[in-house]
Amino acid sequence: MTYQGSCHCGRIAFEVDGEINGAMACNCSICARKGSLMWFVPRDSLRLRTPPEDMATYLFNKHVIRHHFCPTCGIHPFGEGTDPKGNRMAAVNIRCLEGVALESVPVQHFDGLSK
Repeated sequence: MTYQGSCHCGRIAFEVDGEINGAMACNCSICARKGSLMWFVPRDSLRLRTPPEDMATYLFNKHVIRHHFCPTCGIHPFGEGTDPKGNRMAAVNIRCLEGVALESVPVQHFDGLSK
């Protein structure tokens, strides 16, 4: 299935292919503040529909995850990094996807605060 996603103002728009079987909520210092529900997909499954220069990026801690956000509305639609095997991944905030019934998505809680 292909999902359409964006930040609040639409400056960052994208589409992503895959099946949402679950999402992750993390309690680390950044995720707890953002409130994202992350769905991990191969980076090649996500296609930007707007120029990449319209995004701002935040790095912290080990600087391995690029947390992308909109400099206009402040919403964080997705991040990028690599998994432990070295595969390029995207962490899509399912709250930014159109037509997803959030209450039907199982959420796994991850203790990023202690990692």
